[in-house]
Amino acid sequence: MKVMTGNSNRPLAEAICAYLNLPLVKASIKRFNDQEVFAEIHENIRGEDVFLVQSTSFPANDHLMELLVAIDALRRSSARRITAVMPYYGYARQDRKSGPRTPISAKLVANLITTAGADRVLTMDLHAAQIQGFFDIPLDNLFSAPDFVKDIQQRYDGAELTVVSPDVGGVARARAVAKRLECDLAIIDKRRERAGVSEVMHVIGDVKGQRCILIDDLVDSGGTLCNAAEALMAEGATGVSAYCTHGVLSGTAVDRIAKSPLEEMVITDTIAATEAVRSSRNIRQLPIAHLVAEAMRRISEERSVSSLFD
Repeated sequence: MKVMTGNSNRPLAEAICAYLNLPLVKASIKRFNDQEVFAEIHENIRGEDVFLVQSTSFPANDHLMELLVAIDALRRSSARRITAVMPYYGYARQDRKSGPRTPISAKLVANLITTAGADRVLTMDLHAAQIQGFFDIPLDNLFSAPDFVKDIQQRYDGAELTVVSPDVGGVARARAVAKRLECDLAIIDKRRERAGVSEVMHVIGDVKGQRCILIDDLVDSGGTLCNAAEALMAEGATGVSAYCTHGVLSGTAVDRIAKSPLEEMVITDTIAATEAVRSSRNIRQLPIAHLVAEAMRRISEERSVSSLFD
C-alpha cells in the first residue's frame, strides 16, 4: 500500500500517512512556464496498491488536471491498482441538466477520472448521491455525520437541540444526524432567484427556545446558511450553529459568516484551510484524516468500508 498526494491538500495527506504509519510516495507535481501540469514519481511503485489523495478544490481546474496527470503517471508506472482519494469531489453541483443546453459536468469528470486510469474512487459526502452511478468503477462515499454527532454531543450536552436542513434537498442528510441525536428536525424553505443567491422564505417546524444545528454538505458563498440563521433566530431559536463537510468558502464568505448570527460553523479539512479560515472567530475545522485513512486501509485489505458507519 502506497499513498501519494497532489498539491491540493498536503496537510491532510500527511495526517493520513501518520495514521497509517506510512511515508508519502516521493513524487513531484510541477508546472511548466505556460502552466502545463507535469507529474513525476521518484520511487518504484510497480505492482503496488496506490492511493492518490487530491481534492478538486480551488483552483478547481488546476487540481483536477493534477489528479488526471498523476493518475496517468501511476498507470504508466505499472501500479497494480490506483484509487483516487477525493475528499472533496468538485463539479458535484452540476449533477443534472439545470436548464436547456447545459452540461452534466459531474458525469464528465467521472469519465475523465476513469479514462485517466483510476481503478476506484474514495470520496466523502457527495453533493448528490446519484453521482455514484456516473462511474463504471467502484466508488466509496464516506460520511462525516458520525463525527459531527460526536462533536455536537460533546459541545451541546443537555441542550434542547433541533437539527435543521437549510433546504429541501438536504433533508435526508439532516434527518440522519437528527436520528442519531434523537432530536427534532426542521427545514428551511427557500427560493433561489439566481445562482449563488438565496432567499429564505420560512421555517418548517417549531424552533422556539431550541438551539438549532444547521447541517449541510458544503458551504460556498455562505449566503444560504447565513440567511437560514437569521430566519431561525427570528423564529425564536436560542442560538444557531452550522456543521458543513466541505468548506469551499469562496469570495467574501468568511467575512459574511463572521457578521452573521451563526455562533459557530464547523467544517472538516477535506479542503485545506486558507489564512482567512484559520483566523476566523467562528469557523472551526474538524479533522477527518482518521476516517479517510481507515477507509483506505480497509480497501487495501479488501474489508468492508460500510461497516465503519454501523
